[in-house]
Amino acid sequence: MAKIRITKAYKFDMAHSLPGHDGLCRNIHGHSYELLVTLIGEPINDPASPKFGMVIDFKDLKYIIKGLIVDELDHSLVIRNDTPRPLLDEMQKNFERIVIVDYQPTSEFMILDFAERIKKALPGNVSLHHLKLWETVTSYTEWYAEDNDDPV
Repeated sequence: MAKIRITKAYKFDMAHSLPGHDGLCRNIHGHSYELLVTLIGEPINDPASPKFGMVIDFKDLKYIIKGLIVDELDHSLVIRNDTPRPLLDEMQKNFERIVIVDYQPTSEFMILDFAERIKKALPGNVSLHHLKLWETVTSYTEWYAEDNDDPV
């Protein structure tokens, strides 16, 4: 049977800072992100299956992406784990949604993180084909399995 690609879009708002950056992005600032997730697989060809004709149920994909990414990052401040401890303690005392990562939280590193999380959570009959992460209405980052030695 033919391979089919399906895509679902997700939106979230998130703040971050880029320590060491040579411009204004070194300061805390926010974006309205849009993440497009494209999977590839063969539609289920079992008439007895409740997912007959689907690569994956969009509802199931939504559950995966919301649980792994959107629910964690929406309206959060994402900062590096090398943030000075007194500053981190003060932020955590005053704000509820602080996410600490071990990488510079650029869209490039974020999309790599997202790809790894998503690949691990997908059922065996589908693969992650590509991701597109819009940081602004004019700027986005892309990840493709074929560019990363991941067979599709």
